[in-house]
Amino acid sequence: MIERLDYVSLNGAAIAAMAKAKGHMGSIDAKLKAIVEIRVSQINGCVYCVDVHTSEARAAGEMQQRLDCLAVWIECPFFTEAEKSALAWAEAVTYVSEQGAPKPLFDALKSHYSDQQIVDLTLIIAQMNAWNRLAVSFGHVPDIRD
Repeated sequence: MIERLDYVSLNGAAIAAMAKAKGHMGSIDAKLKAIVEIRVSQINGCVYCVDVHTSEARAAGEMQQRLDCLAVWIECPFFTEAEKSALAWAEAVTYVSEQGAPKPLFDALKSHYSDQQIVDLTLIIAQMNAWNRLAVSFGHVPDIRD
């Protein structure tokens, strides 16, 4: 449900172009992509995107316990060092106006991911922030499922 303006109907071409870009970020596996998208959406307070991406994460085989603990990932033993570096990067890029993109976080990524994966991961984060801003601004909330 969209409570304010139906941005999808009003500018479907732009929304479709944004959605099409997702097809060019294939070096990141589905579970990592989903947990990064969820974490960015948690930070931005986007209930619609948290709902969508937790469903996608479960469909990709993500464990519910990890999803339940994602908000406190930094203290959680359920995430690998590689995943933690991606989540730290996701938080830095989401808060880029406040703290920049610190070199130590980038260096941590380099020890776990290829250059292509780092670019794709950063594009996923940037796009998730854009989707969150649309959904939050226009009051896009999930429908209740049975």
